[in-house]
Amino acid sequence: MTLQQFIQQMPKVELHLHVEGTLEPDLMFALAKRNQIELPFKSIQEVREAYHFTNLQSFLDIYYQGAQVLIHEQDFYDLMWAYLKKSSEQNVRHAEIFFDPQTHTDRGISFNVVINGLTQAMHDAEQELGITSDLILCFLRHLSPEAAMKTLEEAYPYRDKILGVGLDSSEKGRPPALFKEVFEQAEKQGYLTVAHAGEEGPAEYVWEAINLLDVKRIDHGVRSIEDPKLIDYLVEHQIPLTVCPLSNIKLCVFDEMGQHNIKELLDLGVRVTINSDDPAYFGGYMNENFLATQLGLDLSRKDLFQISRNAIEASFISEERKQQLLDELREFHKRN
Repeated sequence: MTLQQFIQQMPKVELHLHVEGTLEPDLMFALAKRNQIELPFKSIQEVREAYHFTNLQSFLDIYYQGAQVLIHEQDFYDLMWAYLKKSSEQNVRHAEIFFDPQTHTDRGISFNVVINGLTQAMHDAEQELGITSDLILCFLRHLSPEAAMKTLEEAYPYRDKILGVGLDSSEKGRPPALFKEVFEQAEKQGYLTVAHAGEEGPAEYVWEAINLLDVKRIDHGVRSIEDPKLIDYLVEHQIPLTVCPLSNIKLCVFDEMGQHNIKELLDLGVRVTINSDDPAYFGGYMNENFLATQLGLDLSRKDLFQISRNAIEASFISEERKQQLLDELREFHKRN
């Protein structure tokens, strides 16, 4: 078995995925047509050509534009179903999926429409494809903490459908500290907590996310390497980093994969995982991210196994399901 086949067939868990970031150009056009929305692009090819980003903000501008085609429950269903079907084909066994309600409620789409469409697709995918999934509600950090608190209130009737809360969008100049009260309130309501930190923002933001937001995982976190004390803390407490290699290259966090620090972090004992972030925009889902990282950094089968194991252990699934996935991974590794 080649390394490529090993990656493709290895059981995987995805922990850093924005469902709005899975909107492929062909689905974008289909939904625009169905909902009679005029897109600023003439063709699918023109959309793909627009996906050359210089930083996080240049991506977000197009990302929010694309989300405009999502209006009805069926649209959200189709979006989630397409992602889970693709992931299932790539041997992803479980996914913990971010969604951005403010991107939709600020356009007049009700919270109810968004969550019902997404969760119905998740239920159907588990029944038909055998892939399990959970939802994590993300607050948009470029908006105010007050707006985040309002969104938390809107989510209250649906809290049985939402596993946790996170913090995403533009990181620069928007430290986690701004959202301390919202996260405290979310924890009181029983949500698990995660946050994007240390992607464009400094290592200090990772400390803030841990100390002020009480996060169980750091999304991205690659700039943690700038603070040796932080690395020691991450290793000692086994706080996972949900790293997104292709995203980091596309958004110019690193110039090329050979410069990425995920292997260095792995060797230091940090619980790193590989994820796809916004795959429709960044050129790849889970297999493509694993393949690109393996090629760029010469990862061994042992490295790949450890990264996949890290993701299972870092997930928020039940101990029983976790054990089931770990057994499956170990069995796969033993055979290959």
